[in-house]
Amino acid sequence: MTEFFDVDGGRIAYEVTGEGPLVVLSHGIGDRREAYRFLVPRLAQAGYRVVAADLRGHGESSMGWASISRTDVAGDLLALIRHLGGPAVIVGHSISGGAATIAAATEPGLISGIVEINPFTRTQRLDVGGLLRIRRYRRGISLLTGTQLFRSLSLWMRYLDVAYPTKPADYADYMAALRAKLHEPGRMAEFMKTGKSTPADAGAQLPNVTRPALVIMGTLDPDFADPKGEGGAVAAAMPAGIGSVATIEGAGHYPHAQSPDEVAALVIPFLKEHAGA
Repeated sequence: MTEFFDVDGGRIAYEVTGEGPLVVLSHGIGDRREAYRFLVPRLAQAGYRVVAADLRGHGESSMGWASISRTDVAGDLLALIRHLGGPAVIVGHSISGGAATIAAATEPGLISGIVEINPFTRTQRLDVGGLLRIRRYRRGISLLTGTQLFRSLSLWMRYLDVAYPTKPADYADYMAALRAKLHEPGRMAEFMKTGKSTPADAGAQLPNVTRPALVIMGTLDPDFADPKGEGGAVAAAMPAGIGSVATIEGAGHYPHAQSPDEVAALVIPFLKEHAGA
């Protein structure tokens, strides 16, 4: 059942499943909280109160936000954790990985740990050599760039096809529902706001993270020429001993939807160590 929580500037939609220590899941751009539809029941069954939230401007959250940056999303997540009663582990995908970094660095008392899935936490430089050598990277970057330049839903859907090297059984139905959501008046405009900020705010906070962190990377993520290297760089920018990196072979940018068993097998032991239950 969808619940709503008011923050400065709008309303955040979320859904609670299970009981136990709090785990908050935050999805990536141009998506909705149902991206975690396979991971939620696995974490709840393991003994956690799992909250899947829609990013501001996305899913069932309100529209009309002044901006949608990693700092904005971090503030929304921290407000939600205060509302629900923390501390919590944040599981953040893509832009929300950067938001998790900021939340942990700025409010460590509310955060038990963070899991960053294929995060955009560091400022990226185009890898020209990678563009020449690696077809998935070349396709991913061109489609992401085209989505922003032309405000194109069709290019975004083509990007998603590349970002899922293998598809979950409900892929067609999920993408049809996502397309319908992004066709709603105003939704694409909100989505486009996510491209108006960079990860610089999150990258600057990596040295200030004091809570345990796990970075999970799909090895076929088209957003990075070297996904494993990117995950390692995120962890290396944190203080020594704080961050660890795991990879999922054959997964793209959405391992939580493409390979939920493998993601759960990494996340649940992290939760048991750092969140209890």
